[in-house]
Amino acid sequence: MAVLYFEEAEVGKLRTAGPYHVSKKEIIEFAQKFDPQPFHVNEEAAARSVFAGLTASGAHTFAIVISLLGRSQPYSLRILAGLGWDELRLPTPVRPGDELDLEVAILEKRESKSHTDRGIVRNQIHLRNQKRETVLQCINSVLVARRPVAKP
Repeated sequence: MAVLYFEEAEVGKLRTAGPYHVSKKEIIEFAQKFDPQPFHVNEEAAARSVFAGLTASGAHTFAIVISLLGRSQPYSLRILAGLGWDELRLPTPVRPGDELDLEVAILEKRESKSHTDRGIVRNQIHLRNQKRETVLQCINSVLVARRPVAKP
């Protein structure tokens, strides 16, 4: 996989990853450890919930995004650090059997004002299920290395 520096990152450029299969077992195990709400861990309780069935925790859905970001293609940015997540939305619940795909588009980039060896890139992220319904969307900001200057 190609690794791009800040200078090579193009606004509008896309990268993708997936599919990621979400199993009932994974939903329940994750929720038991990190978010033990009845609609995440108990099928009978979930059937009576506003979701009318078992759903993945929002934290679980976000963890899937993080996992897929590391496998996105056709390139990866030379990320130094994550800076933050904005406008995180979970418009459609993730259910057992869903196949999730990630799409990341570069929204904007700017050079760091305080460090000449890095820049900031903002990405629009969409995680969608097999029906192309958005299950998570957000904007993230990352610190990206600039290409090292060749020494004479």
